[in-house]
Amino acid sequence: MIDVCDIQVMKPMLAAHGFHFSKAKGQNFLIAPWVPQSIAEQAGVDETAGVLEIGPGIGPLTQQLCLRAGKVCAVEGDERLKPILDVTVGNFSNLEILWGDVLKQDIPALVKEKFGTLRPMACANLPYYITSPILTALLEAECFQSVTVMVQKEVAQRIAAKPGTPDYSAFTVFCQYYAEPEILFDVPPSCFLPAPKVTSSVIRMTVREAPPVPVGDPALFFRVVRGAFAQRRKTLINSLSSSLTDFVGKEEVTQALRACNLTETIRGERLTFADFAQLTEKLQEIRGS
Repeated sequence: MIDVCDIQVMKPMLAAHGFHFSKAKGQNFLIAPWVPQSIAEQAGVDETAGVLEIGPGIGPLTQQLCLRAGKVCAVEGDERLKPILDVTVGNFSNLEILWGDVLKQDIPALVKEKFGTLRPMACANLPYYITSPILTALLEAECFQSVTVMVQKEVAQRIAAKPGTPDYSAFTVFCQYYAEPEILFDVPPSCFLPAPKVTSSVIRMTVREAPPVPVGDPALFFRVVRGAFAQRRKTLINSLSSSLTDFVGKEEVTQALRACNLTETIRGERLTFADFAQLTEKLQEIRGS
């Protein structure tokens, strides 16, 4: 197996195929073999798993996944990598590569078709510029047992944040609606070529069978959450009443907060998941009465 993390192997191979890194595609290739090994191990990949990998690049994580998984299906958007992946991972019989944009795929249908009875998992070293859309698609697909990704450290911290902390956001609540996140380890810039300007983190999201607390109307729940964080410096009353003008007014928001035993000066980042669920329910009740 070719050690694609060895810079003395990688550079001549890329040069031989006339490959140049694309800043637009956010390409940073791993040059530290412990990173893909650790991602595959700590993701819990074994022969019972079917793994969807997003953006294999030149294949360092792909190799480690193929050594462990029952099947790996890798989706890559840069067709310039075809001849390189033929060399680095072409010998794995349990690998299938799909060329195209993963965001244009029907992910649940793809997982069902490719993995059958295997445990469906997702793994990726995600480009920074497209992290949120891909994570959103993977979680909303609701077909994986877990999603393990390497992302910018501040994004990982946001996903795993607790209420009342600076990193807590609407994206936090969205991710924790679907999954239980755990930051596994950090990856310094020196582990990549070219080296990014920021530290990365690997985060594993174990997908929940149900939200942390029941949510009657998920669409309204997420509207309330987004509205609560839309203007962080404002009180929740002001932020929600200006974000949900077509649904409720300031008086109804005030009434709902009181019904939830929340103060009128509270800000959105102080609310727990259960608070948001209860507040959504109260707003619905008041709106319907």
